Amino acid sequence: MTKSLPSTRCGTTEFRWGERTYVMGVVNLSPDSFSGDGIGDDVEVAVVQAKRMVAEGADVIDVGGESTRPGTKPLSPDDIAEELRLVIPVIERLSAELTVPVSVDTYKAEVARQAVQAGAGIINDIWGLKRDPALAQVAAGAGVPIILMANQRDAPPKVGIMAKVISDLEDGIRLAVEAGVPAENIIIDPGIGFGKTLEQNLELVNRLSELRALEKPVLLGTSRKSMIGLVLDLPPDQRLEGNLAVTAIGIANGADMVRVHDVRPTVLVCRMSDAVVRRGAISD
Repeated sequence: MTKSLPSTRCGTTEFRWGERTYVMGVVNLSPDSFSGDGIGDDVEVAVVQAKRMVAEGADVIDVGGESTRPGTKPLSPDDIAEELRLVIPVIERLSAELTVPVSVDTYKAEVARQAVQAGAGIINDIWGLKRDPALAQVAAGAGVPIILMANQRDAPPKVGIMAKVISDLEDGIRLAVEAGVPAENIIIDPGIGFGKTLEQNLELVNRLSELRALEKPVLLGTSRKSMIGLVLDLPPDQRLEGNLAVTAIGIANGADMVRVHDVRPTVLVCRMSDAVVRRGAISD
């Protein structure tokens, strides 16, 4: 797998890539989340959910305050007050009360800056520095890892999806390194569902191992997404089994971390998949 990759440190946590698959639990604060789990501004509910996920085995908690569902009008970089109102109080609580890192799901440098000050230890950028390259400077200055996702919503490609994803990720990696982000602090994500057709999403999962050429740990996020819904003809809250199948295939093809809504069953699938794929890395 990816044992040759250097470890990534996040505070006192060390991600030792290749030894096992890490699980990122999703805490959506935007009320109109596509997956139907939007919490809104109830900080206590968010904290309870995050703590439950950690108890179930989550290695990271990802906090987002803006919906990224298809068709949603994105907030402009200058109109971030609502996003900050949602995410900052939750990140402050979680970073103080959890034993695992908290990541902030944002593509805006100012949100990331305030989130890091509030205790976030990872920046998760769904636009891979396309929208706000200054995000890389925030990550570099704070010394925190950054996740770069390949997002094709600005220009959906009709052909050559893997080449386009790799090209976009290469651009993001270059911008991050130029801004001073250490190479070991960059994680990549192929961006399942973001400007891609069903066939392209399925192809990306099947060819995920080709991302190893970029020599970065790979995050795979397919939980409850339309790819599963279209194949199985099921709504978001009934897509668990489909995502568990994709998770196992993704691990076999090189995924190092998976971003999910349903932590406990995913942890079990990761343990079993790791026992097969990463021989001897998981103890009973």
